[in-house]
Amino acid sequence: MSDNGYGDFEFERRFLVRDAPAHLMDDAPMLIVQSYYLAAEGYALRVRVQAPTLRATLDIDADETTLLGQHATEVDFAAVTVKGPMAEGTRYEAERQIEPDVAVQMVLRGGHRVAKLRHAVWLGEDGWVIDEFLAANAPLTVAEVERGGPVTDLAIPSFCVTEITADPRMSNDALAVRPFGGWAAQYEAELARTGPLFLGGLGENRRLDT
Repeated sequence: MSDNGYGDFEFERRFLVRDAPAHLMDDAPMLIVQSYYLAAEGYALRVRVQAPTLRATLDIDADETTLLGQHATEVDFAAVTVKGPMAEGTRYEAERQIEPDVAVQMVLRGGHRVAKLRHAVWLGEDGWVIDEFLAANAPLTVAEVERGGPVTDLAIPSFCVTEITADPRMSNDALAVRPFGGWAAQYEAELARTGPLFLGGLGENRRLDT
């Protein structure tokens, strides 16, 4: 949620990642598990929990509920969020922090789930997160930048293959319902045909060597 006069709106751009530099993928990422109780046509109701973790101790092949169960006592943040559809990098988002123990039980008990490892890095002028999706959404990796206002004139890291901000299939809520692992080959074939695409209406897109 923005705190710079835009009310309950978030401003972000998202990119498909390949071959992110190893030094950006730290050994102590944040484990995030999200459960979507509504995910339809861009509207979403989400419960999210996160826990610090060590990659070496993570059961990387486990499903979302198993991952959360293994790290439930380590959860240190939880929130319930209402989202609206994305439009050119802008999306309605109203979030409220909730009790972690309650959130864990809600995620375990219902909804469509997404699990990922989040790495936070500073690149160029912006703070970025790199999300490694787990379980049914592996091997998807996404880089995301968020600002307090529209994300314009962006320096895009060289490991970002194509922009997925405007691709409704790639939102977390859509991935919860239709996981990437089931259509990854189809998407790669599509990308090979179309080539990379980047939003053109948000100022100048520049490339950032990493």
